[in-house]
Amino acid sequence: MTSVLRSALRLVYPPRCLTCDAQVDDEFGLCGPCWRDTPFITGLVCDHCGVPLPGEDHGEAELCDECLKITRPWSHGRAALIYKDLGRKLVLSLKHGDRADLAKPAAKWLARVATPLLRQDTLVVPVPLHWSRMLKRRYNQSAVLADAFAKHLHLEYCPDLLLRSRRTQSLDGLNFQERFAMTNGAMRPNPRHAHLIKDRSILLIDDVMTAGATFSASTQAAYAAGAREVCVLALARVAKDT
Repeated sequence: MTSVLRSALRLVYPPRCLTCDAQVDDEFGLCGPCWRDTPFITGLVCDHCGVPLPGEDHGEAELCDECLKITRPWSHGRAALIYKDLGRKLVLSLKHGDRADLAKPAAKWLARVATPLLRQDTLVVPVPLHWSRMLKRRYNQSAVLADAFAKHLHLEYCPDLLLRSRRTQSLDGLNFQERFAMTNGAMRPNPRHAHLIKDRSILLIDDVMTAGATFSASTQAAYAAGAREVCVLALARVAKDT
């Protein structure tokens, strides 16, 4: 599209806020009030799950209480938003509202927090969706996110490096132990891409991290296929008392 045509379209169809439809300066942007009300994660965070922590960031790895109690199989983790208010609305719009247009700005938000997770040989991989859910939903929101993120940072991307070998029930309403029991062994590496994963640094991307059960199952599948390191990145992190 030429700059002249783009300018003409902007005059006829000015850019609108992603959440409230107010007019904004740039495409795929948020208006001032919505930007202020979106719970972006900044400052000191847990090095394993990305949840915000009290205190200042002095460049040293810190862990939240939850990650001190359980062993995370991945190396490092980050998230761009807290899963509440407009953060929750954005995630649900991407997941259930056919708002694939949200992936482009979400990729930029993910890139802001992903620096500690990136390596020279990073391979971007989405958390897999079972084929039966794919038929119903028509797309994997994690793959849409991962694809946009990889393109934004010019990283290698493989949409089906991991497969979900069995369908699990919704994790909503399940407690910590039930979530891990439900997802245990549910992921497996795709044998077609065994050559891509061996001795590589894998960056797993999902829309939401709650307990970390889905990330754990995916991480274990990646290590089983010979990955050297696995890091995780979520658009939103469920956090207590936020």
